[in-house]
Amino acid sequence: MKLIVGVLTVLSVGTICVFAQSPPSSGDDWFKSLSFLEGEWSAGTQSAAGAPNVVGSYTFRRELGGHVLARHSSSVSCKGPTDFDCEHRDLLYIFAEGQGHELKAIYFDNEGHVIHYSVSTPTPSRAVLLSDPSVPGPQFRLVYELKDKVMSGKFQMHMPASSEWKSYLEWSGAKR
Repeated sequence: MKLIVGVLTVLSVGTICVFAQSPPSSGDDWFKSLSFLEGEWSAGTQSAAGAPNVVGSYTFRRELGGHVLARHSSSVSCKGPTDFDCEHRDLLYIFAEGQGHELKAIYFDNEGHVIHYSVSTPTPSRAVLLSDPSVPGPQFRLVYELKDKVMSGKFQMHMPASSEWKSYLEWSGAKR
């Protein structure tokens, strides 16, 4: 009998701990400031000569009961050197570690890159994802801006010895 009471007590305490640590319900809107990103978007990059280099698409959608805003992207056509991998694929997950916490993001791609970001929305149609400047190497910035129904994006780098951000890739496109 003591064993049964002990097991029930442990199970009850364990259940209470699990409920106490559960994230807020999906009704809590952590991502309201990022809602302009949601949907399926076309994306085209431009070369210095102005000709399209890469055409692709990406989708921002809420996943896991609304607790994560996920971006899935892929390229569908690419014109570049034969040694350039045109089959780029990546994932970006935006999340909060709990109610009242700042939004964070983590990026993964098929080349093995992983980047951790903090997320801000300086305007209702602009999102800025910024990597930690204390991590050795370059700092990264990912910017999305919606203007006149066209989403523009920039992936930029800031080298430790430099004072300016340089764009590595820029794209734009409309919602599909």
